Amino acid sequence: QVQFVESGGGLVQSGGSLRLSCAAPGFSLDYYAIGWFRQAPGKEREGVSCVGHSAGSIYYAESVKGRFTISRDSAKNTVYLQMNSLKPEDTAVYYCAANLMRSTCPDVSPRGYEYAYWGQGTQVTVAS
Repeated sequence: QVQFVESGGGLVQSGGSLRLSCAAPGFSLDYYAIGWFRQAPGKEREGVSCVGHSAGSIYYAESVKGRFTISRDSAKNTVYLQMNSLKPEDTAVYYCAANLMRSTCPDVSPRGYEYAYWGQGTQVTVAS
């Protein structure tokens, strides 16, 4: 059974940076759009970013545009989310998943129902 593995979360001060990794043991990420989502306590899951099978297809939510950068490394079969200028409102559990319906990212927030192979998530806490 495929399950993605997120890592790289932690506790950071406001203004700091973290790089999240999304790995998929035994599953090639190359052919799918990969999305990053987050869920804060008491809030709905939010689609943060998406990268298509071609790195030219990328989406960012307005809340992270200019601060977060998504990328993929085919050789390592890993997708990254570089998060800079972190704010306390970025505090959440971050998840990655594969879009089994699309290989490119539409210009809308990633829709969770299109995604599968959710991992356990990685906690990001930004202290003010």
